[in-house]
Amino acid sequence: MSWVLAVLLVAVGLIGVVVPVVPGAILIFAGLLLAAWEDGFVRVSVGTIIALGILTMATYVVDVATMALGMKRLGTTKRAMAGGAVGTIAGVFFGLPGLIIGPFAGAALGELTAHGDARRAGRAGITAWIGFLIGTVIKVGLTLAMVGIFLMAWFGV
Repeated sequence: MSWVLAVLLVAVGLIGVVVPVVPGAILIFAGLLLAAWEDGFVRVSVGTIIALGILTMATYVVDVATMALGMKRLGTTKRAMAGGAVGTIAGVFFGLPGLIIGPFAGAALGELTAHGDARRAGRAGITAWIGFLIGTVIKVGLTLAMVGIFLMAWFGV
């Protein structure tokens, strides 16, 4: 029964990497940990599980960091960077539309309140959204790497 739960956690986690509100990376990690535990850590070592845990944490840092770095490079204000981060977090609770609008709106409002320039605010919003999109792509790559590392360890490759 534990094997079924492990596979189910990984499958739901893979969907959750791109679907809002589902903590994809955490579910993937939980499924991989459960599978390794069920096997007594014979095929997948504790060291591998620790590495997978680090990759899991990295997926959450990547989202906000890529957006913030892109905005910093553009020269937006700290208020716009904070607004983009808050917009991203708030957007999660509104599903896909929230994830599309949240980073843009938060960054644009932050920049608008700092400088009052609508054009500059729009650029900040677009930059935040592109950063969020790049972060999502990186997050998908990290979670697929997690599964790949696990499978390589499992099959002794």
